[in-house]
This record gives sequence, structure tokens and C-alpha cells, in this order.
Amino acid sequence: MILRCIECGREYSSEEVRYRCECGGLLEVLVDLGEVENIFDGKNITLWKYKSFIPVEKRVSLNEGGTPIYRLENLQTELGMKEVYVKNEGANPTGSFKDRGMTVGVSKALELGMDKVICASTGNTSASLAAYAAKSNIKAYVLVPSGKIALGKLAQAIVYGAKVVPVRGNFDDALKVVVEASSELGVYMLNSINPFRLEGQKTIAFEIFDQLGFVPDKVILPVGNAGNISAIWKGFKELYEAGFIDKLPQMIGIQAEGASPLARAWKERREFKPLEKPETVATAIRIGNPANWPKAWRAVEESRGVLESVSDEEILKAQKMLASKEGIFVEPASASSLAGLMKLRNEIEEDESVVLITTGHGLKDPNIILEGFELPEPIEPSLEAFKEVL
Repeated sequence: MILRCIECGREYSSEEVRYRCECGGLLEVLVDLGEVENIFDGKNITLWKYKSFIPVEKRVSLNEGGTPIYRLENLQTELGMKEVYVKNEGANPTGSFKDRGMTVGVSKALELGMDKVICASTGNTSASLAAYAAKSNIKAYVLVPSGKIALGKLAQAIVYGAKVVPVRGNFDDALKVVVEASSELGVYMLNSINPFRLEGQKTIAFEIFDQLGFVPDKVILPVGNAGNISAIWKGFKELYEAGFIDKLPQMIGIQAEGASPLARAWKERREFKPLEKPETVATAIRIGNPANWPKAWRAVEESRGVLESVSDEEILKAQKMLASKEGIFVEPASASSLAGLMKLRNEIEEDESVVLITTGHGLKDPNIILEGFELPEPIEPSLEAFKEVL
């Protein structure tokens, strides 16, 4: 097992604390696929079922993974499609897909002898890092953009015992400080620039195949810092290269319009340029300079996929539809996958199978729902009064 630069191909030991190549390129973990086990039987699905694909020996776990996959029977009929599913990552221990990366990332931190971990976060990463650090009995520092983090996520980071540090600025400003701190102060960084984080997140691909028994035609998911889309693509590629599957899905990444530097570059076929002041109600993907954009671009390109953006209005409409039509409550960023499907509906064949990834539970960010809802006047405590409501 080694680390390899995706830009220049230089290789490094996996026992070295390193986040980027000396050329500045992103690193990926190369796993020996000759040693992996074929355990795809649709049973007892958890993240660590796939331990032969995961490049750590230690295991700090809160029983993450094994998240449900639902067929959207009502919405697929409404959209005129035959097979639409949701992989609901909000069912992880801290309520988001970040737990997949943190179980592996914090395990690697302990293997390397680290006793302090750090991240920049719009919310979910901070909650997850704090929980796994607590489980490991090590110190966690989370830097968050001041006033721009959903209170549900902030409360999690606080109660798990992390040192929460607000930063004047946005996520990208906070990440800059984290990168410098990890270099100068010996604190182990667990943002998705850390390649071991993505080794946990790739297990979403394994579970989709294990649960469905086949590879879907398309996988649609939100894109913020752009680690998840590249991780899931890596997972499917490993299954393919190991000989367990004979096809690969198209990867479709969805950004919010107010934070869509990748989608803009893709659609305009121009060089990627960061967005200085990203703004969207979907706080989890309010990122203007995605650290993993080269990996995400490669994933979409290799899979013959698409990068698209959706408006805040489309996101909130999709959030309400998923809840009211299917009983699945997700945070706004998660709903961008359904919003993207609806926007791209005419470009998808009726009989294609589609899996939407929803990344975080709706209770992470309930304020956006409550702000648009007003309770009716209270009724008298009598059956007659209730009959009037009916």
C-alpha cells in the first residue's frame, strides 16, 4: 500500500504524514486489489465488512455504514422513470456520510501516533471528527466559518467535546489555517484532502453494489469540497479492476448555483477558477474553492458524467418533495441530488437506474424549514374545534 500523486505519479510511503505531493498534486491510496475479498452477498452490510479494501489496521468505529437504500416509488412514477433509489447517508452515527471518512481517518491518525486532529468545516465534518476523536480519547480542533454553520451541527461538535474555533471568513479561509496548522504544529488534518478520509467514503460504492446486486447506470450526488464524488468513483473502479463488476456508472455531481465553480468550469469548458464568496442555503456545500476538484473532475470525465448546478429554490423544492412524497428528511445540500435529477430529467433515459446520494439528515439544519413555516392559531381543546380544522 502506497500513496501516489495524481498529477506527477510520484509515490510515498503510507506511513509518512503527508497530504500533498511535493509538486502540489493530490495524493491517492493504492490498495493491493489482489488481496481483497469477494464478500458481496447482500448480507450484514456495514462499512468494516469491506475491511480488505480499507488501508488501516486499527479500527475506531461507531458502527458506521450499512445505511439504507430506498426505492423512490412515488417520485419515480412522478418523474416518469422506472428505477430511482436513494442511498440515505443521514443514517450514519452522527447523521452524515462524513462518518465513513472519519472512522478510517482517525484510525490512521492513531496508527501514526497522533494525539491531536483538526479540520475546517461547514458543519458535518466537525461533528463527525469530534465524535470519533472522543471515541479515541484524543483532542479535536474544528475551525468553522463564523455565523455560517447550521446550529444542529455546531451543537454536535460542542457536545462531543471538540475545541470549536470560529474563523472570520468562509470555509476556504478556515481551511487555509488548518493546512498551515497541520504543517507547523503537528496536528493531524482530517479534511478530505487527506487521502485516507476518502478510503472510508469509497465504501458507499461497495454498499450500493452489495445492496442492489447490480451497478446503477447513474449516481447523482452533491458536490461541496468534491471529495465524495471522487471517493465513490474510486470505489466503483476498484470493484471493476478486482473483477467483481463488469460495468461502471456515470457520476453526476450537483453544486448549488451560488457555490458552483466546478459546474461553471465544466459547462463553459474553461479552466477551473475558485469562487471568492460562495452563498447558498445549502450550507454543507457552501464552498468556493473545492480542495479535491482535480479528483472530482477526473471522476466525472472518466465516467462520462456531468457537473451541474441547481438554484436554492430548486434545492428547497426537492427537499420538501423527498420528505412529503417518500418520508425521507434530508438537509438542503442533500436534496441537491434530487434537484439535479429533476433538472437533468430529459437527458436521462426512462429505463435507466439512478441512485441519489443524500449526505446528511434533515435535523442537521432544521432552521431553513421553520423559517418558511408558520404554525396556525391554536384551537380550543374540544372535538368540535378539531372538526372545524378537518
